[in-house]
Amino acid sequence: MSEDLGTPVLDNHLHLDPEHGRGMAAVDDFCRLGGTHLLVVNKPSWHLGPVPSDREDFRPAFEATIEAVHEASDRLPGRAWPVLGVHPGLVSRLVDDEGYEPDAARELMCEGLSVAAEFVADGRALALKSGRPHYDVSEAVWDASNAVMRRAFEHGAELDCAVQLHTEASEDLTEIADRAREAGMDPSRVVKHYASGKLAGPTPSVMSEKDWLRTAAEEGEPFLMETDFVDDPDKPGMVLGPKTVPRRVRWLLDEGYDDAVRTAHVETPRAVYDIDTEATLAEGEST
Repeated sequence: MSEDLGTPVLDNHLHLDPEHGRGMAAVDDFCRLGGTHLLVVNKPSWHLGPVPSDREDFRPAFEATIEAVHEASDRLPGRAWPVLGVHPGLVSRLVDDEGYEPDAARELMCEGLSVAAEFVADGRALALKSGRPHYDVSEAVWDASNAVMRRAFEHGAELDCAVQLHTEASEDLTEIADRAREAGMDPSRVVKHYASGKLAGPTPSVMSEKDWLRTAAEEGEPFLMETDFVDDPDKPGMVLGPKTVPRRVRWLLDEGYDDAVRTAHVETPRAVYDIDTEATLAEGEST
């Protein structure tokens, strides 16, 4: 029997790996605690096979994510959507491990983004994923990474879709918002994955730690909630588990942050992704 928290409950960023990880068992845990909707992000391509060497090498990770989303949607009270793209850490795999020059790595990563954009264009994916390294890199690698991120913003503008980012930790990413704006994209549709409770620039997807969520709730600004569940049996304690978002929603409601819950699970998803978590929840409950 699943809990009913009286609201849509969206985990904005997690991974599912039915072949190697918990897969649908993690989705069932999420549902039992009151979870209703998921945004499922593809695992880094090299986690599911060799390091990519051409654009088609990105496709299997995207297809696997879409298949997992279909399975998850069959189990959720609401539904799931795929977010597809290229993890910014790939640049280091290519440059440090495979001997690519930074410009060549940039070109390959942009090719991967173009494949992801095809899935968004045909309606099979909701949004794109990109970013830049959160660790120290050379100036050439940093420049290449920013060029990849700009290409993601250009796709976002062309496709009218959101872009999730993996970046360095910061409470001020207005510089990234400016880059998005210059590429023709609304910065509010740029989502900073793994954000703390306060962020200038993109929309924060707040890791579901109580202190960060309280900060976000009291800021009164648009935000989302996530776990970054990695679904990797070799890393069982890494980041947060799939039950966390519904548990934190219950805690926020108990603390009187009803408006913040609506912001994170209804209003911000609608504004950023153009998805209706209330309507899709009603549709799921009626079938």
